[in-house]
Amino acid sequence: MARVGILTGGGDCPGLNAVIRGVVRKAVKVHGNQAVGFRYGWAGVVGGNTVPLDLDNTSGILPRGGTILGSSRTNPYGMDGDVEKVKETLAVEAIDMLIPIGGEDTLGVARRLSDDGLINVVGVPKTIDNDLSATDFTFGFQTAVQIVTDAIDRLHTTAESHNRVMVVEVMGRSAGHIALWSGMAGGADAILIPERPFDIDEVVRHIQRRHERGKTFSIVVVAEGATPAGAEVTTGGETDAFGHARLGGIGVFLEGEIRARTGYDARATILGHVQRGGTPTAFDRVLATRFGVAAIDAAMEGDFGKMVSLRGQSIVRVPLADALSESKLVDPDLYATAETFFG
Repeated sequence: MARVGILTGGGDCPGLNAVIRGVVRKAVKVHGNQAVGFRYGWAGVVGGNTVPLDLDNTSGILPRGGTILGSSRTNPYGMDGDVEKVKETLAVEAIDMLIPIGGEDTLGVARRLSDDGLINVVGVPKTIDNDLSATDFTFGFQTAVQIVTDAIDRLHTTAESHNRVMVVEVMGRSAGHIALWSGMAGGADAILIPERPFDIDEVVRHIQRRHERGKTFSIVVVAEGATPAGAEVTTGGETDAFGHARLGGIGVFLEGEIRARTGYDARATILGHVQRGGTPTAFDRVLATRFGVAAIDAAMEGDFGKMVSLRGQSIVRVPLADALSESKLVDPDLYATAETFFG
């Protein structure tokens, strides 16, 4: 009987509980294993904060958002002595294999622990931003896109009622997948993404051309990591345990610039953590479940150092190194399609 460890790290997103449920159900019912959850990501491994996982306490969690295990952005390699604490916890709990569910940072730690020979690992890709390489989609992304699209639909009606330019700031640190997909689905008049520094003058011209054609409102969708060419938007200087700056402010910047340059009534809406919250869509529930089942199957076959991945309609296994090699950026062809509808 093997003991399987499970943790969820980084930002929460819809579908995490479905992965946990999938791992536990297959591990216990089919493979006859025991499952152990680590509370609050790598912090739980460092501190030995665990909870038994079984068929009873993972029942009914499929539609729930967030994660029953809790999460954090703890980096064991960022504090002296924490890696030794990880080693001790894994030994005390007699963990034979670990399934970390997370993005670049969480899986990056898992890869280092695997490379250091401390634990056998199979990763599950999780990021709202959908920017992990080696998988077509991460779970949670589709739910976030739907949440943002619903918000844009609602902002259309209030923008039209008050003759306003609505600026919608969404998540997306280095990749603009959420902004692009939701902007296209919601009929945005401009979509600004981190991959392409934008010209504020051109954004203004898009909006003015709409007004010249008799339109009295516009919708601009901007990813939090988007930047204006030749300018800087301050973020406050705060960083997390992995050195990532806390982003925010681009929506308010655009609101001010548009108002000053056009005289139009511009308002910013920052969706923030609303994008992470609530129940996952059917697509994400199914994808997350498939990932969980595939991860424990890989672990039981001894295929460690891998991440489960969606390729087309199939779940495959890819080396963690491939998944973490670089961020997956927006397809230029898809962005060109969106540009057809700007202004």
